[in-house]
Formats: sequence, C-alpha cells, structure tokens
Amino acid sequence: MLMDISSEMIHSLLPLFLVGTLGVSVLAVGVIEGIAESTALIVKVFSGALSDYLGRRKGLAVLGYAMGAFTKPVFALATGVGAVVAARFVDRIGKGIRGAPRDALVADITPPAIRGAAFGLRQSLDTVGAFVGPLLATALMLLWANDFRAVFWAAVIPGLLAVLLLLVGVREPVRATVEHPVNPIRREALARLGSAYWWVVGVGAVFTLARFSEAFLVLRASQLGVANAWVPLVMVAMNLVYAGSAYPFGKLSDSMSHRTLLALGLVVLIASDLVLALASGWALLGLGVALWGVHMGMTQGLLAAMVADTAPEDLRGTAYGFFNLLSGIAMLASSVIAGLLWDAAGSAFTFYVGAGFATLTVLGIALLLPPERRRERSAARVPLHGPHE
Repeated sequence: MLMDISSEMIHSLLPLFLVGTLGVSVLAVGVIEGIAESTALIVKVFSGALSDYLGRRKGLAVLGYAMGAFTKPVFALATGVGAVVAARFVDRIGKGIRGAPRDALVADITPPAIRGAAFGLRQSLDTVGAFVGPLLATALMLLWANDFRAVFWAAVIPGLLAVLLLLVGVREPVRATVEHPVNPIRREALARLGSAYWWVVGVGAVFTLARFSEAFLVLRASQLGVANAWVPLVMVAMNLVYAGSAYPFGKLSDSMSHRTLLALGLVVLIASDLVLALASGWALLGLGVALWGVHMGMTQGLLAAMVADTAPEDLRGTAYGFFNLLSGIAMLASSVIAGLLWDAAGSAFTFYVGAGFATLTVLGIALLLPPERRRERSAARVPLHGPHE
C-alpha cells in the first residue's frame, strides 16, 4: 500500500510533467511507459526463479522496493527526459524484481486455510494505494499551486516507509537449505510445476484477454460527456469498490470452489460490459464501473491464491513469474484489440465484444475441468477440483 501510494503520486502526474514541463511528445510518453512495463514483466520471471534458486525471498523483495523508493527523488530533480526515462526504467526493474518473490513470500508465511483471505487483503491494500496516491497528489497540487517537483519530493516519504516496514516487520520462514541449488527454469524443474498449475496460468491468461485495460473506462466516461475534471473519479470509484471487495471475496474463496468463484467473477464482468455498452449517462456508467470493481475484487487475489495452491513450495517464485508474464502479455493483447475495435466500430461494440469473450471464457471454465491434483489444506489433503478448490 505504501509503495503504491508513493508510485501513484508520481505516475498520476508524470505524463503532464513530461509533456507540460519537459516538452516531451505524447508518443514519447507512450514509448516510455511501454518499455517500462514490458521490462517489469520480463524481470518478474527471472526474479521469481532466482528466489527459488537462493531459497530466500525477502532480500529480493527488499531490493525491489528499495529500487522503487530511491528513484523517487530523481523525478523531483529531473531537468530533462533522460533522467526521467532512467528513473522510470529502474523503478520498473524494481517492480519486476519484487513482484514474484513478494507473492511467493505471502504464500510461504500464510497458512493454507486462509491463503485466499491473505491474497485478498494484499490486493485490497494494493488497490487502496492506487486511489489514495492520485487523490493525495491532486490535493498537494492544489495546496502547492501545481508544483510538480514538491509533490514528487513528498512521494519519497511513503516509499521509504514501505522499505522500512518490510525490513523490520516481515520475518521470512526458515527453509531447508539445498547444497546444490537447481536452476528452476530448467526443463526438469518446470516439468514439476505440473498440469494443474499450467491450467491456472492458461485460465488467468484467457481471463485477462476477456478484460481489457481500465483506461477504456476513463475513455467511456469522457465519451459520455463527463467533464475532464471529473473523469479521474471513475478510477477512484472503481478502485474503492475493488479495495472494499477484495478481502471479503478472498476470505470467501477459502471455503468455496475456486473455479465457481472465478466463473461468478466473469459473470459480473459480463454484466459490467453490457451496462457500460448501454450507458448514456452517469447512472449506468457508475453501475458499470462499480460492477467492474466487484469483478476485480472477486478474481485478482483468487488467481494469486490458485497459483500458490498448485505450485510446489520451492518453485513458487518461478510460478508467479511465469503467471505474471503471460497475464501481462494477454493484457497488452486485449487492450490493443479493444483499441482497434473502438476505432473501427465504436465504444459500445467494444464492450459487447468484451462481454462475448467473457461468456466464452465462462463456458471454457465450466467445460474444461482442471487436472486433478491433491494439495494440503490445514492437516488434510483434498483434490484441487474438490469443495475447497
């Protein structure tokens, strides 16, 4: 939560700072963001595998968060685009380094019986940062007369607090040391991930294809005549619902079928797409955005818990790395497709297609049963597709 507040305070203002203060083109902003996010996705695979190889995760997580925290002053001091690009690049490398080891660490320190609740809570706090950061940045911009650099300096504080909290507040469980560590990306090691894990990865990627970027919610609001000053509230509202629903649904996933809950989340996404396609004003727009937030709360922490449940303990970092990589590629593809549909056939058609693809995904989840795998929950072991899936 603290690092997200820090990052979003900067990222919510960075495009305006680049274009308005440093004179960078919009195309250059897009290229910078694309390279930065792609870098984070690639690094996640290797950092997760490295955490498995070393048998330790906290050190990599601290390194990743520290890299993010110590780039924040560079944004405040930047006088040209070069410094911003370098800081953004290092920041995203830090995100890539910490992402998979952090999720694997959450799985390591959480009892299996409450793992869904744990990932729901993590997702909820992450989302709190996603809307508190921009709101705080807006308030400080108003207070400090649009002083970008002052806001960037303020963002340093929660970033450093995040690193400090991880250093002193988190204890990594002791794992058995291996005299001759094995490269977890080798074919033999990857084969141990098993079909149940790859089923989850496939479901996560297809699910992401059915859900394009939240940027299209903002575009839809603007198209419906919402004033530019109020458009950011769309994302604030979505993230509020997301943050409020992630933990309850994560806790619910500990006592019901994961596959059923995932399918229900897709049904909510279908409803959201249809409402947004039909919207002509604030009322339906607000309902569609709220449903979008609910579906995110139902599914994102759930998918993370499913990865933890299906991957061997010593390969969890690698498992999260590949899961994040393929989901990120799917998100890029779905957003490109959505943009093409938007330009070619209009916004309503784009959301109708999203609803159609989500419907096909629900049918696929219902018909293609996950491979049977037994895992431990509390003291008992139950099949993956059983009542506590």
